[in-house]
Amino acid sequence: MQVINFQDQNSVINQYMAELRDKSHQKNRLLFRNNIERIGEMMAFELSKTLDYKPKTVTTPLGTIDIPLPKDDMVIATVLRAGLPFHSGFIRVFDHADNGFVSAYRMYTNREHTEVGVHTEYLAASSVKGKTLVIVDPMLATGGSMAASIEALMKTGKPKKIHVCCVIAAPEGLEVVKQALPDDSTIWCAAIDPGMNEQKYIVPGFGDCGDLCYGEKL
Repeated sequence: MQVINFQDQNSVINQYMAELRDKSHQKNRLLFRNNIERIGEMMAFELSKTLDYKPKTVTTPLGTIDIPLPKDDMVIATVLRAGLPFHSGFIRVFDHADNGFVSAYRMYTNREHTEVGVHTEYLAASSVKGKTLVIVDPMLATGGSMAASIEALMKTGKPKKIHVCCVIAAPEGLEVVKQALPDDSTIWCAAIDPGMNEQKYIVPGFGDCGDLCYGEKL
């Protein structure tokens, strides 16, 4: 299984990541969402290089030309609510893809907020059978919600290939997700941080992505 970490590369993604992490920039909610979307677009472009292609003849006003186009049928799925701006970046690139949405969220299971469970209550997606499935979620902390989403989506059929895409990941979450994925899957990360704190937030991370995008939840 391949894990790609863009933090190891020199690209403008690092500028967007720096702004996402910066407390002063986080006060600008629109900028925060836009940076999540930009990273989604750039990650989708890099992912597009791994797809299968076939030539298609296109007729111009002056002649014809063969252009290689992706032949994969795709489903872009996201985890509500934090995944919405990341998802928007991906579907700007893969605008012919089907879309899927999973409501999977973590819940603290003890008073000290140090143990986390995952609750999945909603799935809206077409069949992924024989398709390239791309699951996008900005935060991969414990990996519980991503693993639950993979399980839910796989019930609609066996995909051709699975890509898991996140903005920021913790090693613990990566290990959990690896166990839930077929061996030929790929995990894409804009950054991989050292670990999590007792409340299961990625450190240094950038905080709660859903709250920073849309406001604190009750």
